[in-house]
Amino acid sequence: MSDKAAIKVFIADDHAIVREGLKQILADTRDIVVAGEAENGSDALRLFRKSGCHVVLLDISMPDRSGIEVLKQIKKEKPELAVLMLSMHREDQYAIRSLKAGAAGYLTKQSAPKELVNAIRQVAGGMKYISPALAQELANHVGEDHEAAPHEALSDREYQTLTLIASGMTVGAIAKELSLSVKTVSEYRSRLLVKMKLKNSAELTHYAIKNGLID
Repeated sequence: MSDKAAIKVFIADDHAIVREGLKQILADTRDIVVAGEAENGSDALRLFRKSGCHVVLLDISMPDRSGIEVLKQIKKEKPELAVLMLSMHREDQYAIRSLKAGAAGYLTKQSAPKELVNAIRQVAGGMKYISPALAQELANHVGEDHEAAPHEALSDREYQTLTLIASGMTVGAIAKELSLSVKTVSEYRSRLLVKMKLKNSAELTHYAIKNGLID
């Protein structure tokens, strides 16, 4: 198949070794080619426009802007473009949030070696991609009366801050991880505590564990 007819994929992930691994997985396919790559959210937004891609593989944990923020901007500019979110996080932590923000699918990096090619072909064809496990979980909740949990009201950055604090990271470490100032992360922490009516990080961690938001 010629490059012109192939599915063009743009890869956005801040780890070079992950990008190389993804490219290696795709190297054996005749119908998929890598049209470009980026190592942070800002570069992803600048370069995907020039790539002429059909699918964006987007890491949910980008250093300068969260993957979901980048996803929302991409969908604002090109609503028809398929974005497949990649994450180290379990599906139940970020998949629903990603799909609501416009993602065509959600794939954990652990499952990428087996599922990546199929997922790309599926979303490039206009369909959604979710794993059988997530599909079953969604089916189990169909028809249930659902009262929104406190964490569902958080912004994407607040939710990300919640999971990182609950994982044991300090505000300083989170600031470094997300390329934000300590003051900004502290503000996110304060806001999410108020929204969730919690008093401190210990209560926040207990909530996250109880609700399965962290491993």
